[in-house]
Amino acid sequence: MNKRIELLKETFPKYELDGVVVNPGASLRWLTGLGFHLMERPVVIYLGKEGKPLIIMPELELAKLKGMEDELEVHPFGDDPSTWQGVFTEALGTSQGKDLRIGVEPTSLRLLEMNLLQNALPDAHFVDASAAFAEMRMIKDEQELAKMRKAAEIAEAALLETLRTVRVGQTEKEIASELVIQLYRHGSDTDLPFAPIVSSGPNSANPHASPSERRLQAGDVLLFDWGAGFEGYFSDITRSFFVDYVDERLVEAAEAVQRANYYGVAAVRPGMAAGEIDAAARDEIEESGFGIYFTHRTGHGLGMEAHEAPYIFSGNPLILKEGMVFTIEPGIYIPEIGGIRIEDNVVVTRDGFNCLTSLPREVETIERYLELMDFFGGLA
Repeated sequence: MNKRIELLKETFPKYELDGVVVNPGASLRWLTGLGFHLMERPVVIYLGKEGKPLIIMPELELAKLKGMEDELEVHPFGDDPSTWQGVFTEALGTSQGKDLRIGVEPTSLRLLEMNLLQNALPDAHFVDASAAFAEMRMIKDEQELAKMRKAAEIAEAALLETLRTVRVGQTEKEIASELVIQLYRHGSDTDLPFAPIVSSGPNSANPHASPSERRLQAGDVLLFDWGAGFEGYFSDITRSFFVDYVDERLVEAAEAVQRANYYGVAAVRPGMAAGEIDAAARDEIEESGFGIYFTHRTGHGLGMEAHEAPYIFSGNPLILKEGMVFTIEPGIYIPEIGGIRIEDNVVVTRDGFNCLTSLPREVETIERYLELMDFFGGLA
């Protein structure tokens, strides 16, 4: 924790910050290792330029701080909301009356915490510090990468077991339920990166479809977008399958997506712009005549959140660095017919890239896919 706190403090001059406020979420876990969930009671950590971090939190959660009492200045409060403002004001007393720039994450901090903070520090200016947190969290160390590799292994093993149970006539919800069971059986954290997407037939043309009561039919595409968690870090993978015969356009689309995935992954290297990765995948789909059906960015960062920096979109000038992890997930979605997506998790290395995911990218029937996996001895 102390190392990460010092790293964050080192970014303060660059972003003209006098301090930061963090509430429950990935950045708080990354910074301190503490896991809190958002609830009706606020939890806030304030980190200034000097001194140790202070935490304002419910009394009932104090057991989570066991062994950390010397590293944090603790300000607990009880269940009566009328007392909370007083605790916030007292805790932040040394910062009152100062013209401070305090960084927050606008996608995380709620009005509940914001009101308490502004009332306690009326002279402070609360500003967007997303870039400071992204700068720290984008670069994964070896321990983080090891957890993400394990999350990918768990997810892939769970899918293979699920595929062996898939039958025509099952609903998307039934298939998704089996996948969740297999994720937990294979060792996933209870917190998944997101509820798995299992979509079939025309539903697969919706990139973020939710599993429905639609029953699997011969001639469908069956798309899985799923991931696992391991010690707080996530995987996020997509594979697509044919259920017997399919529309010839979907065969062509699958071939185009497979090539786009290959070119997008192969292009990864340190020193290039994130937008160049998007172009490598998107150009292939454009040249295949399916450009209007590729309706989202090529990828997004991955780590303690399913979606975090860096984002792989057209024109993004962000320079890739060793240790960054993101998805490559080109897709083609033809309304009323179906969609194909292939998604891998990639880490930038000193000389290029490594894939954290290893399942074959080929779009095959489920039976053929499992035959290939069995022939080659399963997962690497």
